[in-house]
Amino acid sequence: MNAGTLMDAELRRLRSNRPEVCGAVLAGTDGLLIASDLPATEAAHLAALAAASFGLGQRVAQAATRGEFREHVVHTTDGKVVIYPAGRHALLTLVAGPDADPEALHEAARAVARRTGGFFDAHRRGYDEPQPPITPGPLAVRTPLATIPTHLRRSAAPGGWQRPLI
Repeated sequence: MNAGTLMDAELRRLRSNRPEVCGAVLAGTDGLLIASDLPATEAAHLAALAAASFGLGQRVAQAATRGEFREHVVHTTDGKVVIYPAGRHALLTLVAGPDADPEALHEAARAVARRTGGFFDAHRRGYDEPQPPITPGPLAVRTPLATIPTHLRRSAAPGGWQRPLI
């Protein structure tokens, strides 16, 4: 079984065990989609927003000196969206209906987050290897218009470039 199939199976199992879950997204902490059972565009947007929310949640937890980020719950008029860390490099985001039992949902979601996050962390390649430092190239230099020969200047007239008069 490949990684994508395993992740999809975990999300399907979660949805079958917790019928109040309307959708699930597994994404990297960089906001890139790993697996989902939502339409592709919606899943990609939710993955990016979950990563932003996770980053903000981590900063708030650090500033308040109250330990590590555990989850972010957004209560809406029609339910809730909950973001959980899944290992060191992934996030599990659930979209749940208004009748969701928070404790049962958290327990089931954290178990899935542990399994999928552990698998993802163990099988990611290349991300944790040290990268060579980036040496910046020279900065671009803007050429003053006055130094460009007039026959090469762009004209405001229709047609664009000025042509030399011969």
